[in-house]
Amino acid sequence: MAPLSRIPPRLRSVLRIAAALAVVAGTVAVVGIGPFLHGLTSISPATILAAVALASVATAAAAWRWRIVSAGFGLPLPWNEAFTSYYRSQFLNTVLPGGVMGDVHRAYLHGQHHERVDLAARAVAAERVAGQLVQIVVTLAILLPLGLASPLAPLAWISGAIAALAIVVLGVVAGTPRGRAALQREYRMLRPVLARPAALFAIAAASVVVIAAHAATFVIAGLAVGVHAGADELAVVALIVLGAAAIPVNVGGWGPREAVAASAFALAGLGAGAGVAVSTGFGVLTVVAVLPGCLALLADRFRSLPAAGIIGKRRSA
Repeated sequence: MAPLSRIPPRLRSVLRIAAALAVVAGTVAVVGIGPFLHGLTSISPATILAAVALASVATAAAAWRWRIVSAGFGLPLPWNEAFTSYYRSQFLNTVLPGGVMGDVHRAYLHGQHHERVDLAARAVAAERVAGQLVQIVVTLAILLPLGLASPLAPLAWISGAIAALAIVVLGVVAGTPRGRAALQREYRMLRPVLARPAALFAIAAASVVVIAAHAATFVIAGLAVGVHAGADELAVVALIVLGAAAIPVNVGGWGPREAVAASAFALAGLGAGAGVAVSTGFGVLTVVAVLPGCLALLADRFRSLPAAGIIGKRRSA
């Protein structure tokens, strides 16, 4: 079988979409369509307002994180541009397959401004990696201490096993020349950020705010669905579901998120159907909450029309 890097980009996108649809179809086959409909009908104006407010907080924190990382790469980024561009990228990530096209878009626009698209792309990649690393650490720090008596203990055991397996795999990869080269490339990408302790603290703080806002949105979806669990239990499960949502194999966010939510809720004794219902409600709230990014796209489009008209007149003259 050919390595993934040799597969044409268009075919990779098709395979990701097919995989995401297969996961959703498998989830429907297991729990039925009812939980999806229940999640949709549980959305109310109050939950939407709360999700929009939390999304604005998360976006502001993520934009702050991006500015810090970009500054480390020598690419200054004004606050208004960072905030608007991050909203726009979240909207594109949500509505387009793969969950990364918005990041590609903001990296390209920022890089064009400085005539360093390559460096801007590295900054965006480093910002996303840094946020995911903090999310992993926070998730493990909360899950692993759960006691045997906790109903969420099975999730802690599985998380610990996955973390141990990841460490073993990392050690095996580091033991090969190709693996060491790949790890060195990752380190070089993050080095402008790792070299500044104050920046690391700020990035971690911003990432915690982002995680907390997304987890709170998940809790709101759980309460709206009517899951028989406390907000603290829902928040713990939310961390696992958020990790699944970061997997770049989805269609508009749908895919592994629903399957993992069903599994996590089932292991916690809350029912797989409840997990799918909450994940569905969370998915809908997420889409609605990033709609300001669509407005940013439309504003960019309208701003570009006068310039295009002027250029067209000059060419016709």
